[in-house]
Amino acid sequence: MTEPTIADKKPTVMELEAGDYWWCTCGQSQNQPFCDGGHKGTDFTPMKFTIEEKQKVALCLCKHTQNPPFCDGAHSGL
Repeated sequence: MTEPTIADKKPTVMELEAGDYWWCTCGQSQNQPFCDGGHKGTDFTPMKFTIEEKQKVALCLCKHTQNPPFCDGAHSGL
């Protein structure tokens, strides 16, 4: 698998507490947008990101963003 699976063609908007998170890069996770190990056996690895303070974020589910893990609207061109 060299191309990520598109989990959805819209972002997931959620409020996250401060802390470290692991964003799914492969699209195979059943716990989108977070990694559940579904990438095992592929060339993909999850991406760690840190939220400094509680905030609302739009996390990419199409896996084509140029600003991972955040949505940049790339899904509109898919």
